Amino acid sequence: MTAVRKGIVLAGGAGSRLYPLSRVASKQLQPVYDKPMIYYPLSTLMMAGIDDILIISTPQDTPRFQDLLGDGSQWGVRFTYVVQPEPKGIAQAFLLGEAWLEGQPVCLILGDNLFYGRMGLDRIAAEFGGGAHIFGYPVHDPERYGVVELGPDGTVLSIEEKPARPRSRYAIPGLYLFDGDVAQVARGQAYSDRGELEITGVIQAYLDRGRLTVEKLGRGIAWLDTGTHQSLLEASQFIGALEARQGLKIACLEEVAYRRGFLNRPELEALVATLPRSSYTEYLVQILKEES
Repeated sequence: MTAVRKGIVLAGGAGSRLYPLSRVASKQLQPVYDKPMIYYPLSTLMMAGIDDILIISTPQDTPRFQDLLGDGSQWGVRFTYVVQPEPKGIAQAFLLGEAWLEGQPVCLILGDNLFYGRMGLDRIAAEFGGGAHIFGYPVHDPERYGVVELGPDGTVLSIEEKPARPRSRYAIPGLYLFDGDVAQVARGQAYSDRGELEITGVIQAYLDRGRLTVEKLGRGIAWLDTGTHQSLLEASQFIGALEARQGLKIACLEEVAYRRGFLNRPELEALVATLPRSSYTEYLVQILKEES
């Protein structure tokens, strides 16, 4: 059993479905309510205890992410950047990050996927036993996604990419855990007709080895894909409603770093002192007051 301490955020792609917004900035730099989209997948990894994160993006957008996020030290984590010259599939991330991975297990999350709720990723990452671990999320339109079919005992029966006749309603969201063999497995896959290294091919390879497990995500957990104008709006409305109702911010990286122990109180105080005056900063000030 090896805890997963490395994570990848794949924040590339052309973002063509968000045109003309994507002419201004990368899809993952678009606002989701009060924060850049990439804050949400980053917070998912950080809340799971992952503190060494590789961010993969396009040649033109990588400098923008570096300007926004820096090296991560302000949050007590480490960010590394790799350029994806052109989108060649999700699984290409493992080849681009192979040297950085150093044969260690990894959690990959797509930069336009938002998760909300207690999904136990911290436990899964801490107790990772190797192989591949994916999630199944019930949807009403599974034909739009990669789909996992499960037997009565929870074993995986099949993996299909956007099937015309889905064998289940469990879509595979953009969050995956793989062992240290994943780069080698990805290299062994053939490129699809779309000219991409498909993530479903990598998952299938682990299934063929008997090394694939699935966790069902059910009630109380939200998975949002923000790849279209409508879904981007819905995600902002969802986050805005929750924050207004609870008075708690979602994906506030300073708070996440503090709660997970990446920052201690003096470090958080020093960081907050450097932030511009805003409702975001006021929220962090309130956290410090409540816990003084």
